Amino acid sequence: MLTPQSEAELSEIVTGAKAPLRIIGGGTRPIGTPQAGDTLSTAGLSGVTLYEPGALTLVAQAGTPVEEVEAALAKEGQRLAFEPMDHRGLLGTSGTPTIGGVVAGNISGPRRVSSVGACRDSLLGVRFVDGMGRILKNGGRVMKNVTGYDLNKLMCGSWGTLGVLSEVALKVLPQTHCTGGLVIEGLSDDEAVKVLSRALATPFEVTGAAHFQKGPDGTPVTMIRVEGSDASVRYRTGELERLLSDTGTVRIEPDAGRNSADWQAVRDVAPFHGTQGDVWKLSVKPSDAPGIVARIDGGEALYDWGGGLVWLQVPQGRQAEAIRAAVDEKGGHATLVRGRNAVATFHPPKPGVEAIEAGLRQRFDPKGVFNPGLMGRVA
Repeated sequence: MLTPQSEAELSEIVTGAKAPLRIIGGGTRPIGTPQAGDTLSTAGLSGVTLYEPGALTLVAQAGTPVEEVEAALAKEGQRLAFEPMDHRGLLGTSGTPTIGGVVAGNISGPRRVSSVGACRDSLLGVRFVDGMGRILKNGGRVMKNVTGYDLNKLMCGSWGTLGVLSEVALKVLPQTHCTGGLVIEGLSDDEAVKVLSRALATPFEVTGAAHFQKGPDGTPVTMIRVEGSDASVRYRTGELERLLSDTGTVRIEPDAGRNSADWQAVRDVAPFHGTQGDVWKLSVKPSDAPGIVARIDGGEALYDWGGGLVWLQVPQGRQAEAIRAAVDEKGGHATLVRGRNAVATFHPPKPGVEAIEAGLRQRFDPKGVFNPGLMGRVA
């Protein structure tokens, strides 16, 4: 494994590369089929290089462990806004998630449904090495920086296919004082998505909207989260309870360890840890989600983002074509996160988008050394 200890060393390795490079951070998110060639890890590029709590800004090298970033923020009463998922339980991997890996995959948790948005919405700037070994940078340390091309958005979610991240700058937020919410049991998928949509349409700043087809006791559980000051959370949960009282028994969950644990289970897709079966990540219109899931035989679903994100577990090696067809029909995307199948890991793009992607790869990685075949080919 190649593990450069500096950005300059990383540049030298890429410049001299004659064969494919499999780009990883901590190796906790092995998406797709590994390609022949050397593994290049950014784990050696580690450390928080700048942290200004007053400016809500943090800069870290790409290989910095996420837990190190979160620990530094916690000391100042701050946090990452986008609540990144830890894939280790779902994928059965070890290692340490890195902040560069989070950015490369645009890894975003339940709070994505709120105004804070996804990882890319907190990304202020990046430094990376392109396929020719050039060290490039884009953005800055403030949200107002809009000069040149927005390579931040391009690199975030490209899974190491356009460049190797060496440093990221992020906007951070204060920790919330209180977490609370509502729990409704026994709703069907369709009923749950409608309830979540109603809650999200209110002015009460919902920061989590999820539905388990099978809760801890095997019955459906629908969860709505709000965060903020104690008084604000009490008021907003009370208003939401009154608004949704016609849906059945609505239980208010105060700030408690159980509530936090439940939302971590949503974030990390805990129902599918240690289970057998392929796991798909579906990005669809919330109102379309229950119908898509209903078309898949033998599937079990966890809905997040109000139904806009569906984690779907199906028997190993089955239902791939049916899933892609159902999602395609509604204009969504389906990514095979866990499992091996005779389909592309990532959803095949439309011809126009595919042409743009090919042009970008030619521009940033003309030698084709970065994670070749990861996005768009059969896994």
